[in-house]
Amino acid sequence: GHMRNVEYASLTVPLVISFAEPFAIGLGKAPGDNDRFASFAAGLFAGPVVIESFGGACCVQVNFTPLGARRFFRLPMSELTDSMVVLDDVLGAQGLALRERLGNVPDWTTRFDMAEAFVTARLENAAETPLEIAWAYDRIITSGGRTRIASIAERLGWSRKHLAGSFSNAIGMGPKTLSRIVRFNRALGLSRQQAVDWADIAADCGYADQAHLVREFR
Repeated sequence: GHMRNVEYASLTVPLVISFAEPFAIGLGKAPGDNDRFASFAAGLFAGPVVIESFGGACCVQVNFTPLGARRFFRLPMSELTDSMVVLDDVLGAQGLALRERLGNVPDWTTRFDMAEAFVTARLENAAETPLEIAWAYDRIITSGGRTRIASIAERLGWSRKHLAGSFSNAIGMGPKTLSRIVRFNRALGLSRQQAVDWADIAADCGYADQAHLVREFR
């Protein structure tokens, strides 16, 4: 049957290899007639993503962090931001060959093993992310999005402008936007696992007040 799912500002970059009906996917809106994707990669998007499937979803999905995706696809993640890119545009003939190989295998265990081997091989000889960017990303994630961007720039000896530009290019969004999404996801997670006290959640996640948190949720 028809299934509809909404995902909110995810920080994963998925690679989807499909063997059945394409998905209908809308970035920040309901999917239109042209928003059909079978095998694809999706960059970071700072809003809700609406995903619809029509009964025949059958795929392998690999979720990367933005840092892992940058190494795997060998692209600055800014090239995938706010977009869905078909498999052959990001992986070329290699991607199409992988899809064919996976499609010809009857069991899922072998499919997963083959997909894992493909990912591992590509990551093994990929260029590392610049250490400064990896460190800045880690600071934002581990602090729950509460570290001041100015203090990250200061620690690196970079201007805020240089940090924002280099970070956006590598990760696919600026450090400020990433911090907002990390805080939002943390608040969303807390709201789902406890009796909701929005003022407490707002304070815990680094929002100025409850009204600020409510604006983000909208």
